[in-house]
Amino acid sequence: MIIDIHTHCHLPEHWGTEHEDHWEGAYGEPYPVVTPQSFDEAMRGVDVAVTFGMAASQAGVRTPNSFVADFVASVTTPTIGFAAIDPSDPDWREQLDEAVELGLQGVKLYPVLALFDPLSPDFDDFYRTMIRHGLVVLWHMGATPSPVGSLAVSQPLVVDEVARRHPDLVQVMAHMGHPWQRDTNVVLRKNSRVFADVSGVPSRPMDAYLALVHAQEWGTVDKLLFGSDYPLWTPEDAISRLRQIASFRAGDLPFVQEESIDQIVHRDTLALLGLTVKERS
Repeated sequence: MIIDIHTHCHLPEHWGTEHEDHWEGAYGEPYPVVTPQSFDEAMRGVDVAVTFGMAASQAGVRTPNSFVADFVASVTTPTIGFAAIDPSDPDWREQLDEAVELGLQGVKLYPVLALFDPLSPDFDDFYRTMIRHGLVVLWHMGATPSPVGSLAVSQPLVVDEVARRHPDLVQVMAHMGHPWQRDTNVVLRKNSRVFADVSGVPSRPMDAYLALVHAQEWGTVDKLLFGSDYPLWTPEDAISRLRQIASFRAGDLPFVQEESIDQIVHRDTLALLGLTVKERS
């Protein structure tokens, strides 16, 4: 079984002007249009996908919950939808209630661009409400090309403190918290309900090599989940890149085991996170 925990379904217009202003220089092209048809084509070979948009109110970025729910209903790939919510919005309760009503099973949070401090006590009630609804948090963790972003609120140790205060909250750190992957591994080891996905990690091969070797040394490979970061990469491309990292050898230094990649790619992410695929009527 292959479960892709990290795919995007949002449209270019959901970015406002943020992508055009701050991201195209880094990625070299406009954000691609994702359709149900292109999604299904890319997800061939994937048994279950998780998809979401983005929300960062100060940056003018917003994917409606209803859009994600409609997208999930439109694809043929078994797909689970996550909401995208900025918890600094005054109506976050209504947004969470709507997400639950629509059958979304998690929330994508983007503090680096939304500019909220996850450690502020102001958000403790948000986390408690997430726990009460059984929702998973998937954090964007790590870098951004946007000059308006705040890296200070996008580091793995932030998630460690959230987990210490809210140990029942199921959390996923996207991108292994790049470029702070070693910190991510330390956080994974000590928090039983915190996981990380490997989406985008192979795009920087040296960082990926060190991140995965460190996961082996810290004993956290079993906390790593497969994610492609579609539409930036397809699952097929992401898996191929991961296997390429396992082919690297540097003299007598430790290397990434093929077994580690197999475990990540075929991990039962649904069971670990408590997610379920809804039967289609």
